[in-house]
Parts: sequence; structure tokens; C-alpha cells
Amino acid sequence: MKKLMQAFIAVLLLSAVLLTAINRLNATEGYSGENTLTVFNWGDYIDMELVEQFEEETGITVIYETFDSNEAMLTKIQQGGTTYDIAVPSEYMVQKMMEEDLLVELDHSKIPNMKYLDERFMDLSYDPGNKYSLPYFWGTVGIVYNTKLLEGKEFSSWNDLWDPALENDILLVDGAREVIGMGLNSLGYSLNDTNRDHLQEAYEKLTKLTPNIKAIVGDENKLLMQNEEAAIAVVWSGDAADMMWENENLDYVVPEEGSNLWFDTFVIPKTAKNIEGAHQFINFFLDPEINALNTEYVSYSTPNKEALKYMPEDMVEDERFYPSPELTERLEVYENLGREHLAYYNDLFLEFKMYRK
Repeated sequence: MKKLMQAFIAVLLLSAVLLTAINRLNATEGYSGENTLTVFNWGDYIDMELVEQFEEETGITVIYETFDSNEAMLTKIQQGGTTYDIAVPSEYMVQKMMEEDLLVELDHSKIPNMKYLDERFMDLSYDPGNKYSLPYFWGTVGIVYNTKLLEGKEFSSWNDLWDPALENDILLVDGAREVIGMGLNSLGYSLNDTNRDHLQEAYEKLTKLTPNIKAIVGDENKLLMQNEEAAIAVVWSGDAADMMWENENLDYVVPEEGSNLWFDTFVIPKTAKNIEGAHQFINFFLDPEINALNTEYVSYSTPNKEALKYMPEDMVEDERFYPSPELTERLEVYENLGREHLAYYNDLFLEFKMYRK
């Protein structure tokens, strides 16, 4: 009987150990419960000290994973293997995720800090009424350039990039919408244009830019510009801010023809297991003082108008990163073009990259 009891106790202990191991494994795989929150965000796009503060205040453990493109994020959520509670897609991807029924409708009553968001950036075409998303950061696409290497040269138009004097000087971001959109804008067309003749015209104009292109790159553009290994780059405004912080010779401009006004947003995917915690997380990062600290860390522009009061004046008064309403009215938000049109953009961009070689 004694041996039987010992065996029984051993089985119980083993079961407890296995249960603990399974719970830990589930947590690392993103299986969320009421005390765990799995966040899926872009790399280096949040102040982790603030995430730790959220954990301390709420008792919720945050599991943080990153992605490097909207498409990679979408594929992971479509597969459903990981139960993400928060994701941070860009605006056009929000529209696509809504169409595919991948998002939970937000309960605005549980996000009282949304009242601090600037009305200019709410109720936009990609999510009317902000039923499924709230803006996290916003910015523009523009030109960053080295005033020392290009002494006397100024940029106000996309067309300035076609100057023959800029041979082998330009870095382009590795993005179809950004590069094809730049070509469209330089011709006076919308960066959401789906007219094949206009797109072909933009492609042909871009091929004439190739002598000036040094490389088409991702995050490497930061170091290349900071180290003055290139003179010009077409970048997102937040990247430009980082570069300018490291090199005082750099300046940034949004071309007069217009450009992209982009948003990265908080959403709750239907994979979520901790919807209550997800609302808490969103509300926490919309608190003006928390938001100000997070914005200073990330360097992108915040849509939280109250947070601006807690940020350095030289940061919020810089019209290169907080442009006037007159300029933002000339900017366009990316629309979800649909699979067929997006594939055509991607095909043109691939042809353009191959043409360079």
C-alpha cells in the first residue's frame, strides 16, 4: 500500500511538472490567457521599459514578437497558429484584414484615452468610425539628403531626383508602393492609381532614374546615410528622424506634389485570447504621458495631441515631422488596391529592380 501511495504521489508530481511545462510552452508559442498578452509589432517599435511598466501595473505578462512586413504579419495571423492579442498593421492592411474578417471590433468604452487622438487622424477611409483600429504612429514618405555632400542643392519636388548630377547618389526604400507611388506622384498621378497606362508611364520614368540609384535597401539606409556613404534616400519620416539625430548634415523634405500619409495602428486579431487585456494595453499606450515617452523612444510622429504637451518643443514644432494641416491635406493614405492591382504594382517593381541590374 505504501509503494502504491508513493507511486500515486509520483504521478501527481510528474503531472504537475508536465502541466507547468505545457503552460510555459503555450506562453512562448503565443497562447494567451487572462494573465498573458501576446503582442505582434514591427521591430524596435516600442519602448520595452514601458511594456515592463504595463506588466507591473496590470499583472499581465507580455509576450512580444516582431515582423518585418505587413504581408508577413498577415500570413502569420491567417495561419492561426499563434494567438496574437494585439497586432500593429499599416492602414491599407487594416482594410484587407477587415475584408477577410480577421479583426475583433474594438470596445471604445474600454479605451477612454482614445479621446486624446487628433481628429485629423480618426474616422479615415480605411476604417470608418475606427471600429477595428486606432492609430499608433503616423508619418510621411519623403526625401532625406546630406546638405554637406550636396552643398547648395535643395529638394522640393520628386522630379529633383532625376537630376543627372545625382549619379549613384540615391538610396530607395525596398517597397513597391513607395517606389511606384513616387513615380506616380512625380507625374501628378495618385499613388493609389490603378490605370495601367499611368502605371506603365511611371515605370518607364523610374527606369530613367536608374543611373542615380546607388541601391534599393531596407534598414541599411540608416547607417549608409548616417555614415555619409550615400547622399540621398527616399525614406519614411521616422527613419529620417533617426538619421538626422545621428548626423546633423541631414535634412528631410516632403515633396510638393504630395506623398504618402501612413498610419500604423493597434488592432485586436480574431486569434486573441485576452481581449480584455488587449484593450488595457491599447489604453495604456494612449495615455498622454506614456505616449510621449514612447514617441520620444520610437521617433515617429504621434497622433496623440495631448501627448505633444509632454514632449520637447523642438520635436513637436518641427514641421518636417509634424507638418501643417495644409500639407497633410495634399498627402494620400494607401488604399487596399486588391490582389490583382497589388500584384501588378509588385510585378512592375520587380521589373524595375531587375532593370537596374
